[in-house]
Amino acid sequence: MKTITLIRHGKSSWKYDVIDRERPLQSRGENDAILVANQLVVNKYLPQKVFSSPANRALSTCRIVTKILQIPNEKISVVEELYDFDGRNVIEFIKNLSNTLNNIMIFGHNHAFTSISNIFGDRFIDNLPTSGLITIKFNIESWQDLEKGTTELIIIPKELRND
Repeated sequence: MKTITLIRHGKSSWKYDVIDRERPLQSRGENDAILVANQLVVNKYLPQKVFSSPANRALSTCRIVTKILQIPNEKISVVEELYDFDGRNVIEFIKNLSNTLNNIMIFGHNHAFTSISNIFGDRFIDNLPTSGLITIKFNIESWQDLEKGTTELIIIPKELRND
């Protein structure tokens, strides 16, 4: 069995004149990431390894979540190929993972994550929102054999907020 958890970066700020990959999170993005991480604590979810896009907003979301989950820095890798918006690079990255890994978490971007969720999960989602999370389980031994799996968990921050 293999498990992938995809977490879209938190809501980013357009307030600063910076290039796309340098855009920071806004406070709602930080707060939503905390809500999602706390839900993972409740679910007792811990990945073997965490991967993140190098984009500021994705890496910041990753740092918030992994801190709350108490995941050590040596289990976190920043991967250039995850700065991907259509999903092809992310899928290729997953298919080339070491088979010693069975449970991974990836922080990245849309439309890639919504697309991957619908290609490989068994529950259609219209759009994975910022800080949204989806976990898909696969009945495979090798990442190379990635095929349709079972959507195990969807966390939408809006559903956790008290506003």
